[in-house]
Amino acid sequence: QLQLVESGGGLVQPGGSLRLACAASGSGFTLDGYSIGWFRQAPGKEREGVSCISSAGGTYVDAVRGRFFISRDNAKNTVYLQMNSLKPEDTAVYFCAAHPSPSDFVCYMMDFEYWGQGTQVTVSS
Repeated sequence: QLQLVESGGGLVQPGGSLRLACAASGSGFTLDGYSIGWFRQAPGKEREGVSCISSAGGTYVDAVRGRFFISRDNAKNTVYLQMNSLKPEDTAVYFCAAHPSPSDFVCYMMDFEYWGQGTQVTVSS
């Protein structure tokens, strides 16, 4: 069973940066066989996809493009989300999710099988 654990959330001032990490573990698991997505959910709002990484590279929702950057370290079985120029509207619980295919179609569909528990990001002065 694949397990995902997010870390790196916290309180940051507007304009600041955070780097979230999604650490994956499981028997026989290798990260390069998976696509990984980042989602967020703000209070009273629906969950939205933020970014995704597949064998074709990273994708981003318009609201974060140019400010957020997704990367992966297969040796560490970890995917990162570097978040720069943070805004109060970025405040949310951030989740990572995994799908057992490296295809870019996974990021197009943003349909994932495994989910982490989330990490809180609060952007406030």
